[in-house]
Amino acid sequence: MLLIKNLRQIVQVVDDSTTEYLIGDAMKNLKILSSPDCTLCIAIDTKTGKISYVGEENGVGILPPDVEVIDGKGGCALPSFVDGHTHPVFAGDRVHEFAMKLAGATYNEVQAAGGGIHFTTDKTREASEESLFRDLEKIITRMVQSGTTTIEAKSGYGLDEDTEMKMLRVLDRASSSLPIEISSTFCGAHAVPRGSTEEKQTQLIVDRVIPRIAEAKKKGELKSVENIDVFCETGNFGVQSTEKILRAGQSIGLAPNFHAEELTYIGGVEMGARIGARGMSHLEEISQEGIISMASAKSAAVLLPSTAFILRLTPPPARKIIDSGVIVALGSDFNPNAHCLSMPMIMSLACITMKLSMEEALVAATINSAYSIGRGSSHGALSSGRQADLLLLSSPRWDNLIYQMGDHSHLINIVIKKGKIVHRKQ
Repeated sequence: MLLIKNLRQIVQVVDDSTTEYLIGDAMKNLKILSSPDCTLCIAIDTKTGKISYVGEENGVGILPPDVEVIDGKGGCALPSFVDGHTHPVFAGDRVHEFAMKLAGATYNEVQAAGGGIHFTTDKTREASEESLFRDLEKIITRMVQSGTTTIEAKSGYGLDEDTEMKMLRVLDRASSSLPIEISSTFCGAHAVPRGSTEEKQTQLIVDRVIPRIAEAKKKGELKSVENIDVFCETGNFGVQSTEKILRAGQSIGLAPNFHAEELTYIGGVEMGARIGARGMSHLEEISQEGIISMASAKSAAVLLPSTAFILRLTPPPARKIIDSGVIVALGSDFNPNAHCLSMPMIMSLACITMKLSMEEALVAATINSAYSIGRGSSHGALSSGRQADLLLLSSPRWDNLIYQMGDHSHLINIVIKKGKIVHRKQ
């Protein structure tokens, strides 16, 4: 057993193991335990990696002789973060494009000039599987240090059969060997490769790559691959092609979790809701009908503050989306175009640029983002029976993690994943 004691505050988010998400006004009503005398504790069954008790220390019961004790030192415990949208496997960087963006170049203009996804695709195709893994290992180390212990992670910088499979193997290896939980996503429809067409790439994915993924999963390989993504956007994949690819993924058990309505409105959200997409990301140009359809379908809206901020896009209508009863999650969208992997920074940006309250941002970065990858009842909250994924802060108040923007490395003392310490501040 692991016992974390002498806590002044425990942010449970919810205090049960059945709630999968929070919507509307419930996002502002966090379950928080407080004790001026620092008498709160959390007990963890290290054999199962699950929480067995949350509350006053005098209620924990008889402790086994081999209990390991962590002194919370009057600080705060809260769930570790679930990053609902990342692209962490790639080679090279795109720092040279930043000046173009600052000068006003649009996403599509950068791509037309030979940058963007196609630049990264060239570098990733050239890279060895081992070098991609080593680069990913460094990225994940920094994610964990920033308090993230579970991520959705995409392929999508291969755009050909072999490189996409290479990227998925890298993610699968990382999921089983690194101190983070990965819900992998096949995103071979991230862009139309040079020299191809939307129709050809769609057929390649449907006829060759998805069956190859299915075969690998039957063999017990690619265990972490759970989702399928398409960049549903003008100039990439239209609504009809997107639906064809997503349904092909559904046929082998992959959950649709895709890019929609980022740069232009084309009706992708309405289609996603109709086919039961588990999540849709970006949504800067979502329609009112799309918002209503997402609420009805219980599809998670995965908002990405860093992308809208860096590309100088009008942010998605987050307040309208929340007030309409949509399940709102957050993701870093970590990729060469939006090089931010810190969920505390993402929460700060969500509050400042999208007008979320701090409570709403925390819910969106924990239980709701867990829901977006099928883990809402097991992750993203601190209650008995849930997975023991949590942070210990030096601060007695959790909201300092958002208020003290960019200073999370000072505040996060310990990161715990499945009951094991995976990061301790030196």
